[in-house]
Parts: sequence; structure tokens; C-alpha cells
Amino acid sequence: MPSSAPFRVVFVCTGNICRSPMAEVVFRTLAQQAGLGDRVASSSSGTGDWHVGERADPRTLDALERRGYDGSRHRARQFSFADFDSSDLVVVLDRAHERILRGWSRDDNDADKIALLRSFDAEAGDHLDVPDPYYAGPDKFDGVLTMIEKACRALFRQLEPALRSAG
Repeated sequence: MPSSAPFRVVFVCTGNICRSPMAEVVFRTLAQQAGLGDRVASSSSGTGDWHVGERADPRTLDALERRGYDGSRHRARQFSFADFDSSDLVVVLDRAHERILRGWSRDDNDADKIALLRSFDAEAGDHLDVPDPYYAGPDKFDGVLTMIEKACRALFRQLEPALRSAG
């Protein structure tokens, strides 16, 4: 990673209106708080195209706001082959997304970029899926955000030494 190029991570869920926007915002915030915001480019997308162009789900925005995050600029988009080319790491929120993206991988280079978010959380054990809160109430969104925050902190801690030395 050249010192002038940011580390590019894209978070992927189903429709890009609940889980992946949360992860994008949390990860970006962690980088900014560590003084490394210029060394990280955090984005998100969905495997499906149902919500392209829409804002994040209002319950997502509310959950983020309750924790001091701002997700208001988010607009949903669908993952594309260009995301493999433009990303250093593709972080999926559950194993279904992992299967889909591995199926879309054109080669080992694409496939090697894919990781499950909760795989970075040592306490997750075998529970590697972040559940989809879409059909649930606000409490589920808060619980999902807690999982995402914990896993994003673990991911950031793993990447931070390389990000600092790249500068």
C-alpha cells in the first residue's frame, strides 16, 4: 500500500440500508478518531439492487444517531466488479453475502479480499453472522450496531499498525 493511497474497505450486506452503512460509518469514525481518517476510505454496498439511491433505513439512522454517528449522507448502491478492483478489503456481514461474493469473484485475488466482519471479533465464536434487523424493531438495530461496533474496533486494531506505518 503506497503511503499516499488510503486503505480501501467496502462493507457489504443485502440491500445496503441497514448493516453495511452502520459498519461503513463506524469504521470511518474509528479511523478519524485515531487521526488516520486520511489513510482509510470506508464505503458500503449491497448484493441486491432493491434500494439503490435510497437513504439508509430510518431505524439505521436513528440507531447511529443515538450512538453519536452521522449516517445522513449514505445512499445505497449495489456491489459491482469494480469494487473488487478498487478495494483492499471486502467485508461481508454474513455468510450468505460471503457465498454470493465468492461466486462473483473472478479470480483468487478477488476472493482473497473477502472477510466476514465478525471473524475479527474473537468473542464471536461460531456466531459469525450479523443478523439482518430489517424485519425487526429499533431494539434489534441497536443490538446489531453493538455487534458491528465491536467487530469494527477489532478490525481497526488489526489494521492500525499498518495504517500508521504507511504514513
